[in-house]
Amino acid sequence: MASLPPTPSADSRTRVSALREALATRVVVADGAMGTMLQAQDPTLEDFQNLEGCNEILNLTRPDIVRSVHAEYFGAGVDCVETNTFGANLTALGEYDIPERVLELSEAGARIARETADEFTGRDGRPRWVLGSMGPGTKLPTLGHTTFGAIRDAYQQNAEGLLAGGADALLVETTQDLLQTKASVIAARRAMEAVGLEVPLIVSVTVETTGTMLLGSEIGAALTALEPLGIDMVGLNCATGPAEMSEHLRYLARHSRVPLSCMPNAGLPELTKDGAHYPLTAPELADAQETFVREYGLSLVGGCCGTTPEHLRQLAERMRGVARVERDPRPEPGAASLYQS
Repeated sequence: MASLPPTPSADSRTRVSALREALATRVVVADGAMGTMLQAQDPTLEDFQNLEGCNEILNLTRPDIVRSVHAEYFGAGVDCVETNTFGANLTALGEYDIPERVLELSEAGARIARETADEFTGRDGRPRWVLGSMGPGTKLPTLGHTTFGAIRDAYQQNAEGLLAGGADALLVETTQDLLQTKASVIAARRAMEAVGLEVPLIVSVTVETTGTMLLGSEIGAALTALEPLGIDMVGLNCATGPAEMSEHLRYLARHSRVPLSCMPNAGLPELTKDGAHYPLTAPELADAQETFVREYGLSLVGGCCGTTPEHLRQLAERMRGVARVERDPRPEPGAASLYQS
């Protein structure tokens, strides 16, 4: 285990407090797709250190590319960006034979996002925040592809690196396996304790077109498993567009005790001769998210695969005119209620 990062600064605590206040009082807008934006700049094999497709390496070799993506989203008007660390975990980096670089690449990714956020805040005084991305990895512990303990310990390094680099929240995202999700959440909590800084912990699950997570868990099971872990927010991202997310968000709005987030793809991908095409236009994404905010009381909105700075520009403009809606959740009592009381 790498040495612990230095004690968090007063500035970092002030930013975290301001983010909590924003999430509690208005609709906060996050960014959109990262990977396609990076690939559009044609990084070379040398940029990838011969590890083609390992986007996290670009945090070290081409920070200018990563910074430019964050800058495009901040320029579009978003409140926060996600770090380029989706694959900075044991199983994803293990496929490139560099699992020992989890902390290094996580911290580098967070630092680039932090510097970009601070630059934009310095221009106009409006707070900008960094969400530390903790991706699902490429192996599922429930199916025995890896062990719970191994990924938990590596996720702790992931989270410690993100916090050391200046992340204002930790986003456990695109989760497909509840055991992997639990490992990430426990690791995030351990990292916060080790670093001495408590930040919002957001969990975003991925529900497929089948109506369940990849391993068959439906949204009620996910909520029942995750709420007792003390998360600060729960939501949905990836896999589908907003239309397919509506009923799952409706369930969360009725039953979740914690605030909600939603970061859909730009619709379901359509295969073309040039690859996957995401059909949802920027106005359509803004329409869908406005409906979700008004009907389900979302606190955090953004985009995932196929969404561009233009999608987020129109979404941010729309959200400026939409007030956050207070929810009145009525969770159904069940066995898990014993642990939540």
